[in-house]
Amino acid sequence: MNPLSHVAIIMDGNGRWGLKNKNSRNAGHRAGLDTVEKIIKETIKHRIKFLTLYAFSTENWRRPKKEINYLFKLLETFLINKIEELNNQNIKLKIIGVKNFSKKLNNILNQSEKKTSKNTKLQINLALNYGSKFELINAFKNIKKDKKKISEKNINRYLQTYKTPDPDLLIRTGNTKRLSNFLLWQLAYSEIFFEKKFWPDFNQKDYNRILNKYRNIKRNFGKI
Repeated sequence: MNPLSHVAIIMDGNGRWGLKNKNSRNAGHRAGLDTVEKIIKETIKHRIKFLTLYAFSTENWRRPKKEINYLFKLLETFLINKIEELNNQNIKLKIIGVKNFSKKLNNILNQSEKKTSKNTKLQINLALNYGSKFELINAFKNIKKDKKKISEKNINRYLQTYKTPDPDLLIRTGNTKRLSNFLLWQLAYSEIFFEKKFWPDFNQKDYNRILNKYRNIKRNFGKI
């Protein structure tokens, strides 16, 4: 069976679920948080050490301002109410992306990271204002600035996921089959599963089905 230390998820379909079921995209974002909590619990059960969640991309700024404000308010409320619980569960929160949000949200994110920094059961990488192309360009700029040699080892060292193993597995919900500027370097040899269900409908049974399939895939990494 394949070892599994890192799962990455593109949580797609919240808005479409909300329009379909509640006539509100924001209702879908709210429902998606319930799925996040379920998947975190299931990840811990499987003793997976890293979970990366794509929450807001650099391209998502093109969405209506009202929806963006709701998303960030939802995140603020979630962290204020849940960070103590996450900390008690020995969960570490790490933000990947550029923190150029409101002063209030930036403070909440920084405090949440600091509070959970020494936890070891599970590390959740929350991708906020994240874009893989920007991450790679920034890595090359910093390598050049530090007068380092361009190498795979150094590129890894300058990425925001440094010290995190590359994802073994990527799951994208929402019946969309693309990577959407997410972890383009890190996903080079990840197994990829595209799910038709919208994120709020994705459940523990779906997650376990994918984990079981992954564990039985023959992974060659270029070999026969």
